Amino acid sequence: MPQLNDTHDPKLTSWVTSANDGQTDFPIQNLPFAVFRRQGSQEAWRGGVAIGDQIVDMATAVQAGVFSGDALAPAQAAAESTLNHLMGMGGQAASALRQALSKALQTGSSQEAALKACLVPRVQAEYALPARIGDYTDFYTSVHHATNIGKLFRPDNPLLPNYKWVPIGYHGRSSSIVISGQTFKRPKGQVKPPEADAPVLKASARMDIELEMGVFIGRANELGEPIAITEAEDHVFGLVLFNDWSARDIQPWEYQPLGPFLAKNFASTISPWIVTMEALAPFRAPFSRPADDPQPLPYLSSATNSARGGLDIALEALVLTPRMREAGAAPARITHSNYKHAYWTAAQMVTHHTVNGCNLQPGDLLGTGTLSGPTLDQACALIELTTGGKNPIQLPNGEQRTWLEDGDTIILRGWCQKDGAARIGFGECVGTVLPANA
Repeated sequence: MPQLNDTHDPKLTSWVTSANDGQTDFPIQNLPFAVFRRQGSQEAWRGGVAIGDQIVDMATAVQAGVFSGDALAPAQAAAESTLNHLMGMGGQAASALRQALSKALQTGSSQEAALKACLVPRVQAEYALPARIGDYTDFYTSVHHATNIGKLFRPDNPLLPNYKWVPIGYHGRSSSIVISGQTFKRPKGQVKPPEADAPVLKASARMDIELEMGVFIGRANELGEPIAITEAEDHVFGLVLFNDWSARDIQPWEYQPLGPFLAKNFASTISPWIVTMEALAPFRAPFSRPADDPQPLPYLSSATNSARGGLDIALEALVLTPRMREAGAAPARITHSNYKHAYWTAAQMVTHHTVNGCNLQPGDLLGTGTLSGPTLDQACALIELTTGGKNPIQLPNGEQRTWLEDGDTIILRGWCQKDGAARIGFGECVGTVLPANA
């Protein structure tokens, strides 16, 4: 698990002045990675690092000779068209690159002139997926979400008996994961109303969000070789925001007996910037269970995971409707939560995923599942917030939403903030629902 070092010093400032205002998601203490190019250009996709309102173009920086020693190889990997190579190099290489970037971007750095020529304004950038996502697994780590959903379908027994023993997950579709800012069409699928004798094929009328985080795998494990809980975070590169859009009227007809299918695989959206586990070191939180809950089995437990396995990441979801957009109104927040409420940690997800010998690869993505908190205003899906569609959300402009309508844009945000540490954030994860195919 990454430890605090001089890159986390809250007193550090950068010669990129926009990184020093205390409000940006990307101060010098963050330095997240993405894959980008200039908007509308035919430039090659390449890796970049966010600093304030700028991006360090890693390809240009490598060509300029900014990096040397232990930082050179990971810098070269970070300049490639995907970050898989960098991810697979492991935490030590990524940390060496982070140290070099921090020193080069600090106020008074002798490398200011060389690196300044390698900056691209973020407002001029467009993004690609940061990695080739070979496999995607979605977990179910919020006990509050699992309980809220269970109450809708099994009021007398909302939580299935295995939930508190095993990190539940299913294998999803990686090809339909898209980058923030992209739109997608409302999905079609079989829907069977309770009173109907047969299902019909139709566009979903119950489009929903799921506010999650995505965990990008770094270093691989060999097939047949489990990853111990004490080593799990050595195999995690970093986190992104993740919206696992869901069609709630398609889901109940198809998901038994094998789980989610067309209700989930039409689109999932991630934010472009991967915040590394090292950047998150100041915001670790204890992981514990209520005393009367089953405690994790030994392979899912360690002293370090108990002391620092959680992450204090504030989360929120906002909606921008077409009417709000036309009026020039700001997006309206519909929910907020925190990753520290999760019932299973990132390390436990990795460990359980590989306990049977499953091999994870650099760039594989694990979804946390919907990260609902303990109160209803912290529910992170519309199906919870509206109690299954019975209680519409009231928006500031007088509109209501039970489910998403065509043209609705959802914006996810996440950030870490506490005394004695610099505030860091994840940027935004944005997606818009378009009408279904005719």
